[in-house]
Amino acid sequence: MWRLIFKKAISAIMTLFSIATITFFLMKAIPGDPFAEERPIPKEVRKSLNAYYGLDRPIWIQYLTYMKGICLFDLGPSLKYPDRSVNSILREGFPVSAFLGVEALCLSLFLGLYLGAISAQNWRRPIDRVITVGSIVGISNPNFVKATLLQYIFAIKLGILPVACWGTFRHTVLPVIAIATSPSCHLTRLIRAGMINALSRDYIQTARAKGIPWDNVLYRHLLPEAILPALGVLGPLTSGILVGGFVVEKIFAIPGLGQWFIKSTSNRDYPLIMGLTIFYGSLLLIANFLVDLIHIYLDPRVASSSVSKRSKIKG
Repeated sequence: MWRLIFKKAISAIMTLFSIATITFFLMKAIPGDPFAEERPIPKEVRKSLNAYYGLDRPIWIQYLTYMKGICLFDLGPSLKYPDRSVNSILREGFPVSAFLGVEALCLSLFLGLYLGAISAQNWRRPIDRVITVGSIVGISNPNFVKATLLQYIFAIKLGILPVACWGTFRHTVLPVIAIATSPSCHLTRLIRAGMINALSRDYIQTARAKGIPWDNVLYRHLLPEAILPALGVLGPLTSGILVGGFVVEKIFAIPGLGQWFIKSTSNRDYPLIMGLTIFYGSLLLIANFLVDLIHIYLDPRVASSSVSKRSKIKG
């Protein structure tokens, strides 16, 4: 098992290195000038700016310098905000985005487990059909549509929640619902399918025939079996919750990393774009790694199957 964990950790590090490399060269390939303004600046000023930020050096030197900065956890200065570094922007905006993302993730897990279990227990009944149709509708609508609709209904028409801004728990309700809807619908469908498949297993039928209370069967046997298919997509869903919050943060005027990502893209702020991309890539890799650990803990057959495959290849 430890060998499998070490292998996944090395794979994650190599993936992060690839993300950093690809992002760097894609940024350099984008046409345009990060110092281009509505009013053209003198060539001498632009030349001094390029020299100050090292943009006049050969691209391979810029690449090595940037990779050295990543190894030292220094993502460099912002080109559009000279008094700010990318690290300081991340320290300022990430706690807000993380708080919003954790709330949305907890809500997604709760709704996915709860609605998936109800749907599976009432298979082919009207409530199952309602939950299934609702899941499809929730998945098919993008976050900005749900965010705008929630603002219109609960903030403008009913006036029971704030329209936007950030401050209290009430300000997080609408953006969290907008972000969590799609992931919870995905999890609902996966949990439902996993539980329907598990209900037909012999040991479940035997446990129910012995008169074991349904709660024990549900929590000790059904949910661990049904949650395994959902674990495979929990890592990407976690990153989707964080990245999907960019537009929602902009709509609700939340001072998280979403506003910086949008500003950096429109301003061609290369260090900020690369820093945010690498940062969120790291979060995705960490989430996938933790999900793999949980998967190995809940189903040790994953580690044993990897060992058996390796032994067959050697044989």
